[in-house]
This record gives sequence, C-alpha cells and structure tokens, in this order.
Amino acid sequence: MTSSSASPVFSALAPYGWDDAWADEFAPHEPEGLLPGRVIRVDRGQCDVVTADGVLRADTAFVTPHDPLRVVCTGDWVAVEPGGNPRYVRTYLPRRTAFVRSTSSKRSEGQILAANVDHAVVAVSLAVELDLGRIERFLALAWESGAQPLVVLTKADLVPDAVTRAHLVQDVELSAPGVTVLTVSAVEGDGLDVLVGLVSGGTSVLLGQSGAGKSTLANALLGEDVLEVQAARDSDGKGRHTTTTRNLLALPGGGVLIDTPGLRGVGLWDAETGVGQVFSEIEELAERCRFHDCAHDAEPGCAVRDAAASGELSHRRLESYRKLMRENQWIVAKTDARVRAELRREWKRKGAVGRAAMELKRGRR
Repeated sequence: MTSSSASPVFSALAPYGWDDAWADEFAPHEPEGLLPGRVIRVDRGQCDVVTADGVLRADTAFVTPHDPLRVVCTGDWVAVEPGGNPRYVRTYLPRRTAFVRSTSSKRSEGQILAANVDHAVVAVSLAVELDLGRIERFLALAWESGAQPLVVLTKADLVPDAVTRAHLVQDVELSAPGVTVLTVSAVEGDGLDVLVGLVSGGTSVLLGQSGAGKSTLANALLGEDVLEVQAARDSDGKGRHTTTTRNLLALPGGGVLIDTPGLRGVGLWDAETGVGQVFSEIEELAERCRFHDCAHDAEPGCAVRDAAASGELSHRRLESYRKLMRENQWIVAKTDARVRAELRREWKRKGAVGRAAMELKRGRR
C-alpha cells in the first residue's frame, strides 16, 4: 500500500488519524486483500469501521481473546475483510496508547475504554462542588495511558463571578501539575476556540461523570447537535447516561474525538506511574527521604511527612496520594503473586509494630 498522501486510502482515512506510520504497520496485511480502517463504535461483538470504502459493519469474533484488554475497542486501527456476510475484523494494529480502568467486578479485570489516544480531556462541571480527588484519579489513568491530560471546567457560565471562578481554577491547577486547565461555556462559546486549537491535532477522548456536560461540549466541538443531551438533576447536578457507547467522530477543525459514557466508577489499573505523575511534588519530596522505599507512613526521616507537617505539602494531597497508591497496590496484588507476598509481609510488620506499641503502653500502665 502506498503511503502517498494522494492515495485514496490516505485521503479517506487521514481525517481519522491515518499517517505513514500506520500505513507501515498495515503493510503486512495488504497482500491478504484486507482493508485498513478505524473502529468508530463497538457494540456487543460488532463494530463500525471507517474505511476508504465507507463505514463497514464487522464482527470481532476473530479478535476476542480471554484477555479483556486485547478485545477490539473504539479508536483501534484494524485490518477488516473487504466483503463477506458476516464481514470480520481479522486483527488490530499495535496500539500506541490505551486508556484502561479496572472493572467494578470482583474478577480483577481491566477494561479498555479507548485506544490510540493523544489527549485525554477530563470534563468537570462547575455547577457542582469540585471533587479534587476524583479529578486526580482521572488524571492518573490519563497519564498512565500515555495520553496528554487536559482538564476542562465546563458550565463556566453558571459561575459568573470572576474571582470565584479564578479560585476554582487555582484549586484544580494545584491538583493537576503539568496539566492545562481551561474554563469553557459550551452555551456561550467562551473558551471553545482555545479547546478547538488543543484538540485539532490527534485523537482526544472525552471523560467525566454523567452531568459533566460532555455531550454538550462534544456537540460544540462538532459544530452541530450530533449527540443527545439531557439536563442534569437540580438536586445534585448529576446527569443520566446520555451517551451509552464510545463513539469516534472526526472534528471539522481537524482531529478526532471519542465521546464516552459518564463514568461512575474510575478504578485504577496498574497506574503507579500515572499516580506518581499526578503527585509529582510528592515524588520529588520522596527523593529526600532517609529510606529509598519509604512508605511515608511512620518511617523516621520522611521528607514527605515533614513537608505536610510544615504546610509545604497539602494534607489533602498527601491523603489522596496514599489512597490511590494503596488502591493501585491492591489491584496489582490481585494478579501478581510477588506483590501479594510483599503486601502480606508489610501487613505482618505493621501488625508486629502495633502489638509492640500496645504492650509498651500496657507496661507503662
């Protein structure tokens, strides 16, 4: 397959992110007569694939392994049969990035939400009280995926006071080091031009809770009402799941957007690196701890706890960091016997320390 920008395939798929690198990845499948395409929607073993021949419906039965992280997902580039009833996806090309969270089940499984994403846009409504811990959780998953996070504070028109809005932005910026934070009003159009410029190159996935205004924001970026929008509840500002599947859409100003259903649960999935990126100031402080494996709990010479005691580090940030690290360690331990053994040793050590402290206390009495 020629990678020339003048080829029909290149012209048809370039708006969806096709480039020379993807053409090279697909080259081994060309002799089989397969077509390259990008998955724009997945639904119960079937998927819609945009190709040079248009949007095709295909079955994913050939690419349904036992590993839930290797199933076809929205954003994948695939090799699909040119014909047949049913038509099948034969394989997907190696992913550049993958956005993964843990499922709410007890089976210790990860769930892939989107693939080949360049920007993870976390939508947060200003119509309700900010949940900084949840924002940090979203950002940890975004960093871990390999995508560049971006926080968009939606419904800015509902906070008309500029001083209040500035304080809210500052709170989020302190919780999102290295991340651009934008305030946007999709209703009034404020801030949209900046957002359009940021997402015009590459693929962006839109994340957030129900009621965060994701569908309204997506429609504003698309320039038309493509996605259904429902009002949030007055009681708590939360919304219903307007979007029920992950849909990939080409933006008129360039770039691609993947809209996702509102996420009630945002469980970590082997995201230690992502957590460290979100709490980069704690990671930097940890380099000054006396022990290289300091848990920042009760060890002597802990620079992290000293910073929290002096006010240099926010207690809320430290507790959020501890919570996410514990959760991530627990998730990893479910599938890694070595980590489970380390956790058991740590629990036994802490138990022994606790018992010794109680015995000392009783002796003093």
